[in-house]
Amino acid sequence: MPITTPLNIVADENIPGLEQWFGDLGTIVRAPGRNLSPSQLADADILLVRSVTQVNEALLANTPVRFVGSCTIGTDHLDTHWLEQQGIAWSAAPGCNANSVVEYVFCALAALDVDWRGRNFGIVGCGNVGGSLQRKLHALNIQCKIYDPWKTDNPDSATLEEVLQQDVICLHAPLVKDGPHPSLHMIDGEALDRIRPGAVLISAGRGAVIDNHALRERDTSFTTVLDVWENEPDMDAELLERVNLGSPHIAGYSHDGKLAGTRMIREALNQALDLPVAETAQEASSASSPEQPRLTTDKSGFAAMRELLLSMYDPRQDDTRLRAAAQSAATGGESLPLAFDQLRKQYPKRLEFSHYTLPSSAQLPNLDQAVCAQLAILGLK
Repeated sequence: MPITTPLNIVADENIPGLEQWFGDLGTIVRAPGRNLSPSQLADADILLVRSVTQVNEALLANTPVRFVGSCTIGTDHLDTHWLEQQGIAWSAAPGCNANSVVEYVFCALAALDVDWRGRNFGIVGCGNVGGSLQRKLHALNIQCKIYDPWKTDNPDSATLEEVLQQDVICLHAPLVKDGPHPSLHMIDGEALDRIRPGAVLISAGRGAVIDNHALRERDTSFTTVLDVWENEPDMDAELLERVNLGSPHIAGYSHDGKLAGTRMIREALNQALDLPVAETAQEASSASSPEQPRLTTDKSGFAAMRELLLSMYDPRQDDTRLRAAAQSAATGGESLPLAFDQLRKQYPKRLEFSHYTLPSSAQLPNLDQAVCAQLAILGLK
């Protein structure tokens, strides 16, 4: 029988679309996800979180919470075994921001002025994000090798050593600390030493997949992009000084991806508690905006593609904000962990490529058809 009484919902304050997707169910109380306490859940029926909240016995014991929804793709912050033992339903939102992370990868390469055409890619972890990136690379006729010990039937499967020898190495593995295939510090000092000079290493999965101390201590000859960090939000400020591009765990922070996570959790809640469809949602998942900048370039070839991508999303702006926060913390300002969370909380609205339309050939006479075709594959209409 469907639940008809109002529900008390406690939610991470950074989850968008809460009123549209959950407002019909009862009361919504927002709270900082990093510091949630059991006392805040004393009357909660539903808990909605993002990846910064550790959901376990310490948080939920003796609370009335009957459903936990994480509006993110990972589950390493959820003690799913304990939740299931207690009969507490749970769900994450796998794949909700996969496209956003893939766009981050290409924009990071554009920001570094790295022409990916003709380069070979290596992907560590071929779940929703890695798989989406693999499909995009295939569509672009780019060679890639995949290391994922859980998916050895992948046609691009290779050893970790082979993947680390590619021109662009993208880390999208979840954080697994035990079992037959742990990913904690999978990229240790020895693995880092295998990366060829001139390669690009992009980490946009979980920070502790790379041994951050080992990376900081090495005089690397490859380019490094870190969106995720060990011990977030207490990231290593010295390591930030060593990387070429850094950001505060926002690769998947497109507006579209975040709203998709909210929608997916409402759908999972409906199924778990036999609830009706959210009548107030309407166009909650729409991320359209009348304020899109006009795409234009007078360049040709990769230079044109680079300029167009960076006009939609430029990760150098995230890098600048993160370095400014680190510098402020070093000179007595707000602590870096607090600033790290504030950068995520106040993150600007970022639309995915599908919201942009490529101007006609008459408007962009220098843009050749090959570049237009690649931009279409990347998501421009």
